[in-house]
Amino acid sequence: MTSPHAQFTAATLALVLGAAAPAFAQSDGDAAAGGTLMPGAGLPLGEEVSEDGAGEGYVDGTYGDWTKICQRTGTDVDPCGLTQLMTDEEGSPVAEITVFPLPPGGEAVAGANIVTPLGTVLPSQITLRVDGGTPRRYPFFFCDVSGCYAQVGFTAAMIESFRRGNVATLTIASVMAPDQPIDLTLSLQGFTAGYTSLPPVQPQ
Repeated sequence: MTSPHAQFTAATLALVLGAAAPAFAQSDGDAAAGGTLMPGAGLPLGEEVSEDGAGEGYVDGTYGDWTKICQRTGTDVDPCGLTQLMTDEEGSPVAEITVFPLPPGGEAVAGANIVTPLGTVLPSQITLRVDGGTPRRYPFFFCDVSGCYAQVGFTAAMIESFRRGNVATLTIASVMAPDQPIDLTLSLQGFTAGYTSLPPVQPQ
């Protein structure tokens, strides 16, 4: 089953291509009578394509219930994060989280992208609790055709709770039953080893 993150990537690509098509077909001043492009008028000349795979994403191993994903940069160090897909009681994917380190110096030492389905009650926000600890609430950032997205920051204390914990609970609400919160299980098995393997982010 395609993850929400993969669906978002595909939807974004389709949107870009769809928006670019009419502009390429004809633009003011570039077309003669009848809609035919004038020779050499505003045609794209192309650009060199890197052959080192820069920009491509790849899987760089699994750590317990977490998958390490990285992006090729063509340098000695590729940025990486840990991702996990959360499912419902029937095993269907519901939400996805990707955790990645941030440059030093800020209150947040790590960030996370969280994707939930369309139909999520946005004012209820996202609640995250590690084991029996104090829950923390995070707002949503935006929604598109693929789902709703939250971009959050984690303090050193929060990351340490991930390292020491066994399981976290991510709670959202659905418009189908807004008074019945949905608890999703986020396994912390393998998080410590996976997070330790992530390359540090250099100060900007």
